Amino acid sequence: MTRLLIRIAAYVLIAVFTFIVASALASVPVPPAPRLGYRGAERHRALAANALFAASEPLLRYLAGLLSRIPLGKFREMAELELRRAGQFLGLTVDEYLALSVLSSLALGTIAELLAKAAGMQGSVYLPGAIFGLVLPKLQVQGLIRTRAKEITRGLPHSIEIAALCMGAGLDFPGSIRMLVSAGSGKGDALHQELASILEELDVGHTRREALLNFADRVRTAAVREFVNAVVQAEQKGNPLATVIQVQGRMLNMRRSVAAEEAAARAGVLMIGPMVLLLGCILLL
Repeated sequence: MTRLLIRIAAYVLIAVFTFIVASALASVPVPPAPRLGYRGAERHRALAANALFAASEPLLRYLAGLLSRIPLGKFREMAELELRRAGQFLGLTVDEYLALSVLSSLALGTIAELLAKAAGMQGSVYLPGAIFGLVLPKLQVQGLIRTRAKEITRGLPHSIEIAALCMGAGLDFPGSIRMLVSAGSGKGDALHQELASILEELDVGHTRREALLNFADRVRTAAVREFVNAVVQAEQKGNPLATVIQVQGRMLNMRRSVAAEEAAARAGVLMIGPMVLLLGCILLL
């Protein structure tokens, strides 16, 4: 009789605990998905192009609601900066970005464990798979940041020269940037997105200096930094902005040509190793 009462009490406690946990989870507010701005546009594009993301988006938003209650102030600022530099990756918010890491960790850990069991392995590989899944979204974002930086560095000199020609024809600096954005509106590349962001900040009341410094903060490359410094100094000292931009475009084109020549020269040196190995294989044969 005593054992029966203990079992009944244990079942009641388990049921109460389950009810409390389910009620707490059900009461978590699901944050609304971003629908406006560049983040909303990237969200719509990702939902239309990626079926896996479209299927997992409700779960990501629910996990984001759970993670939003955890105080991660400095970490959230760093994650927001990463998403901005990556061009609003998948249109995710900061909490959704963290939820994607958690979901990827659970999924890859489970998949690795199931594959290990199917292959007959004795040890557990859940922890390595979970760790790799946790850092996988960050690695993807970092790769996207590097790709965008290269794309912007390659296209910036040509765009600067066109902006200088537009300013020489009578347009001001925002008008020349708007001309570049309207001319490349169908491309959707990283440079035109950043130029559109500069125009948006100017339209909402930011000064030219603030908009350009934010551009340099989003794209940390030498070409962008030199361009922003040249424009800001020309504005402070009162120098003709069209002349400064034209000189800056020529310098960037010259440095790009020098970098290409250096890369071509290094390629010849790097080919020595494979040629020696190839010669060794021929001699062995």
